[in-house]
Amino acid sequence: MRVEDLVRGVLEGKRRPLARLITMIENEDPQASEALRLLYRHTGRAHIIGITGPPGSGKSTLVTRMTAEYRRRGRTVGIVAVDPSSPFSGGALLGDRIRMQEHSLDEGVFVRSMGTRGHLGGIARATSDVVRAIDASGKDVIIVETVGAGQSEVEIIDIAHTVVVVDVPGSGDDIQAIKAGIMEIADIFVVNKMDLPGADRKVSEINAMLDLDQKMGEWRPPVLLTNGRTGEGVPELVDKIDEHMVFLRESGLLEEKGLQRSRDELHQIMEYRLTRELLQHLRGRPEYERAIKMIAQRHDDPYSVAQRLIAEFLVELSRSGGGDEDGG
Repeated sequence: MRVEDLVRGVLEGKRRPLARLITMIENEDPQASEALRLLYRHTGRAHIIGITGPPGSGKSTLVTRMTAEYRRRGRTVGIVAVDPSSPFSGGALLGDRIRMQEHSLDEGVFVRSMGTRGHLGGIARATSDVVRAIDASGKDVIIVETVGAGQSEVEIIDIAHTVVVVDVPGSGDDIQAIKAGIMEIADIFVVNKMDLPGADRKVSEINAMLDLDQKMGEWRPPVLLTNGRTGEGVPELVDKIDEHMVFLRESGLLEEKGLQRSRDELHQIMEYRLTRELLQHLRGRPEYERAIKMIAQRHDDPYSVAQRLIAEFLVELSRSGGGDEDGG
């Protein structure tokens, strides 16, 4: 399929072209970058929601209930469920698509599981591009569910407009949970499985933590009770998520976040592409292999070698491209 046809299919909201583009993104197909370039001006319309929290907090069930609520309200939904990767296939290990089968026949819902492929931070490196592709397809809301690895999941804040941190009663050391870095990124707290003993206590503990937060701005994260199994509390959660987006727009934070996200994305793309170009340039070269042996034998150090190789690469790059400035 030509890139132009693929892009047209995504913009028309067709599932197959969108699924194909996501696979290309995950496989780092060069055509994926061209497709994303053409789609970029059609993005920025979806409300991106991050759902994160420790394993066993019921995130997938909650996402399923939230999706049903959004559909009742007439909004279309994209779901990106990031799972740990299989060490053998590299694919998603837990298979959230199986747990979200009730939405599989709904044309207004698109579900995709992604393996982290060894990437830390609770999300896959390609997640941002996948979210952008789904955004371009016209979905009103995109829910990104992270791995559930604990404190390391803070990268979701770089993608989502609204971050929902899900916890459950009796989830271990409460003091440690309150101190964890993951608690600092929440726009909304959810205590799920509210039918379990200790739910009200957990809400009180989180509110006590918020009372001590001297860095809190105009938005105080609400603490909500839900039951993902029955759907209790989910409409109120969706209301609060919508309320947070209104706050972002009216306060100017939405525009501010957009500028920071664009800056971060540009830096990440440049860093990734420069690193890839450098490694492709060096791989297989005798001097590169000699440098590695020198490091292994402690005759040299990786810091000096990296600095030297980068400097040499940039000099060579400037020489090879020096004649392009005048259009020659």
